[in-house]
Amino acid sequence: MLRRIFSYMGEYKKYLYLAVICITGESVFELVIPLIMANILDIGVANQDKVYIFQQGGIMLVCALLALVLGIGSARFSARCGQGVGANLREAEYAKFQEFSFANVDHFQLSSLVTRMTSDVTNIQNTISGGMRPACRGPVMLVLATAVAFSINHRLAIVFFIALPVLAVFLYAIISHVRPLYAKMQSAIDLVNRIIQENLTAVRVVKAYVRGEYEIEKFEKVNTNLKTQSEKAFKLASTNMAAMQLVMYGTILAILWFGGRMIQVGNMQVGELTGFLSYVLQILNSLMMISNIFMMMTRSLASGKRILEVIDEEIDIREDKAEDIEVIRGEIVFDHVYFKYKKEAPEYVLSDIHLKIPAGSTVGIVGQTGSAKTTLVQLIPRLYEVTEGAVRIDGKAVDQYPLMHLRDAVAVVLQKNTLFSGTLRENLLWGNPNATQEELDEACRIAGVDEFLGRLEKGYDTEMGQGGVNVSGGQKQRICIARAILKKPKVLILDDSTSAVDTATEARIRSQLAEFLPHMTKIVIAQRISSVRHADFIVVLDDGRIQGTGTHEELLENNHIYQEIYESQKEGVEL
Repeated sequence: MLRRIFSYMGEYKKYLYLAVICITGESVFELVIPLIMANILDIGVANQDKVYIFQQGGIMLVCALLALVLGIGSARFSARCGQGVGANLREAEYAKFQEFSFANVDHFQLSSLVTRMTSDVTNIQNTISGGMRPACRGPVMLVLATAVAFSINHRLAIVFFIALPVLAVFLYAIISHVRPLYAKMQSAIDLVNRIIQENLTAVRVVKAYVRGEYEIEKFEKVNTNLKTQSEKAFKLASTNMAAMQLVMYGTILAILWFGGRMIQVGNMQVGELTGFLSYVLQILNSLMMISNIFMMMTRSLASGKRILEVIDEEIDIREDKAEDIEVIRGEIVFDHVYFKYKKEAPEYVLSDIHLKIPAGSTVGIVGQTGSAKTTLVQLIPRLYEVTEGAVRIDGKAVDQYPLMHLRDAVAVVLQKNTLFSGTLRENLLWGNPNATQEELDEACRIAGVDEFLGRLEKGYDTEMGQGGVNVSGGQKQRICIARAILKKPKVLILDDSTSAVDTATEARIRSQLAEFLPHMTKIVIAQRISSVRHADFIVVLDDGRIQGTGTHEELLENNHIYQEIYESQKEGVEL
């Protein structure tokens, strides 16, 4: 996993090497200082040689300054490397999101995807930025300091062979228990983000129903859960420091005990013991660094696993069969199509759909709520993949078209209308970034946007706000239809996209589409019979099956489901 994470270092790898060089150099210079100090005590002070003392003191000062400069360099390069890896990981995750089909998105909660791009990536980049120094410095200091300590007094250095295994046992026990707690903690962050996201998205509903207190209670539960999981993880992680201090102080006491006895019998000098203790502290500090790195890596590995789950998600919609072809006419055929969201699901959402939609025709699709009307049309641009059977456009299966060409030729105004932050012009240009002003005007006229465009403060340059909060539901729907028309698609799918406009406006949009876009295949999903009664033919869906096709008059005569829908809407509605 670590190799996979570091593979995203890319152009920032040079900063990794520079940081390692600086950290290694800094460690070497810091290790030289205690040797110089020991010489000052045993030679300069013992012989009262002031020249030697000042000479060695000057060398020690130069070493300290060089260590300082290299330390600053290592911090700078480590930060650049860590932030670079974080940026590349976020970019890789975001790029993978763009490849996801609806089925792939369904595998993750949206709040979890946000956490994996933010909190989880931050954990990794902080580990690299803050952990590279101790990760490199610890082993270097450990090896060199241990070698020097053995050269000073190999008998006294035997104490380390007892201390190291004890520390290793403590460290292994802590890490093995804390790793799953970090994973639970990140999942708890997912839950907190989900509640926040839901509340902010539905803030108008919350206030309209006066459910603020209920939402606070919901948030308090997930927030308390996060606090509990974090406390468990960090409490256990903090025992690492206590274990380290126990080993460190025990080692120092042992060295002072045995070292003092050696000085008494003349087997060791005071300067040697002072220098030896300096290296002991270096060794113990390096062990502390290494243990802290293991703790940081444990949390990063938990986050890395979650990130790689997104990056490694198998895309269920591929272009292996794609040919260099484009949609020309827009004729659509459903050839005995079966579909279910998950392969292991016991029942099909759509069953034995056999339907031909001629190019340039207008088709209406009606049915009760939950009859899979939206699911049916989402198979055309391959937002979902059919389970059995085939969907063909112009005689070619949809998986034979490159996704870019296919989806460029099929415009879908989804049931849930979405506008992005920015101006009205920027939102419309999503349909065609190269559209001229005349094309914008024409699309707005066909979709009925021109009715309210003049009332907007700055016209096309009016800010829409997040999610289009500055316009009504009906206005938002018309903007989304205009955006789809700007694509100049061969197939236009309107998924209940006029439900928020009045019948007069809807009739005008319908007539404008028929007049100005006669060669475009139009599929209209609607709850209102008035929205589809003028279609060339109407498809009646019920429980994922086609229960009838025909014109409005034909269905009124021989289809009881259509009759029931018609009668339920007839009262108080002029058709």
